[in-house]
Amino acid sequence: MTLIKGLSYNFRGLAYGLKTPSLLMLGIARLVIILFFALIAIGLVLAKYQEITNLIWPQPESPWLIWLWHVFSWLLVLLLAALSSLFGFLISQILFSIVIMDYMSRITERRSAGKEAAPPSMPWISYFIFLLKQEIPRAFLPIVISMGLMVFSWLTPLSPLMTILSPIAAATFLAWDNTDLLPARRLVPFRNRFRFLREHLKFHVGFGLGFLIPGLNIALLSFAPVGATLFHVEMVDAVSPPAAPEHQQPSN
Repeated sequence: MTLIKGLSYNFRGLAYGLKTPSLLMLGIARLVIILFFALIAIGLVLAKYQEITNLIWPQPESPWLIWLWHVFSWLLVLLLAALSSLFGFLISQILFSIVIMDYMSRITERRSAGKEAAPPSMPWISYFIFLLKQEIPRAFLPIVISMGLMVFSWLTPLSPLMTILSPIAAATFLAWDNTDLLPARRLVPFRNRFRFLREHLKFHVGFGLGFLIPGLNIALLSFAPVGATLFHVEMVDAVSPPAAPEHQQPSN
């Protein structure tokens, strides 16, 4: 899969979601939830940033150093705001957005494929716990790898290259966060889904490139499950129809 195809499916998902009332409402709901938690996290940081700055580096009395201290404090604010918004995104993703994303994927699959390849019947609470368990490694693995790349850039002379690779890696994992919805719902084992990411890496890089554009990334993220599901229905299921899940979840 090429980079261009991945990018095109992201924009196709946005267009498909905007013209489908049910998907539009779910996309707006997801957008509001993400912004709510991200803004709360950023607000908490901004309210306490002075204390945090003084804890790391107390304000110097020397006029020769005060300007450097102000530069440091603003850089620290930007870093903490970015980390806090990421934390707010993860909280909203794990607690709320995963359910909304799953509904968006289901609706898209029914509308585009004519039917939904649903997992074995199970109680709602069991299914929610299953989705939550799938979301935790999918949400934290990108963070671990992205932070690893950042630390690697600090410790080696490759920091200019890592500055480019780190956001691309983060966007790629955000793309996988959406393309993984349908296989996870079909109870495909995690190791197989991670192998799917590696085999279609160029597509995921292309799908995630739009997430690097400020402003536009918010709209694309809100409707990314739609484009990811269209990709699975049109490009994956068309070649290899979905098989029965390997593991049957027992009903309570």
